[in-house]
Amino acid sequence: MPRPMKGRNVCCLPRNNRFGPLGQRAGMREEVTMTVDEFETIRLIDYRNFTQEECAGQMGVARTTVQAIYDQARKKIARALVDCVPLTISGGEYKLYGGSWDSEACRRGACNRHRGGWKEEEPQDTAPGEEET
Repeated sequence: MPRPMKGRNVCCLPRNNRFGPLGQRAGMREEVTMTVDEFETIRLIDYRNFTQEECAGQMGVARTTVQAIYDQARKKIARALVDCVPLTISGGEYKLYGGSWDSEACRRGACNRHRGGWKEEEPQDTAPGEEET
């Protein structure tokens, strides 16, 4: 009996989960599906410049697992670009610990997004509905 797959820690879901070539018919039948954990490895390694070891620590899996996930993700992106087919991000074995993209802080406190790693809106000094004095 195979060992059960370990859920990979993912900070947040992507802002958009579907991408495709411009000017193509919306009803294309063929598409490439990337899992959320594959997206997370691309985000951490290519966008955040993590090493595979750092990515593995963030996701809570072995480095060799990250290497395999990353390899699959790159092949899917290449296929979507070269064959001009839509790319959809969904599914996979993951544990969401950061909430939605707009989450204020991840539950684990280990997410680089919430330690100043992403450029987003500046935090407000006052809570919504309060006036500055």
